[in-house]
Amino acid sequence: MLKLSLTLCSDKIHQGGGVAAPVGGQIFSEILPYLEVNKQILENEEEIINQIQVPDIIGETLESAKKILKENNLEMYLENEEVDMENTYVKNQIPSSGITVNEQSKVIVEY
Repeated sequence: MLKLSLTLCSDKIHQGGGVAAPVGGQIFSEILPYLEVNKQILENEEEIINQIQVPDIIGETLESAKKILKENNLEMYLENEEVDMENTYVKNQIPSSGITVNEQSKVIVEY
């Protein structure tokens, strides 16, 4: 009898996602309104975030680099902002030019 029940049990395939997904969906449908999360707001946020390719600012002055990044809706990050922006040149940037990032991302500038 024991052998037969083990055989029957091993013949059944159980997939946790089929069981957990409906329960998780029900839980989130009750929790998210309580937390004042609105589905429409989340959908709109996805549309707002634009992807931008990082421009090449190596060799530019810090002042010029900041202007270029601002025109591309990016921000410049400097470790030390007490530097001569007009006479200091960009030696390296992270991320590199051509990399796609979200709008308002920071570009780390080394000088």
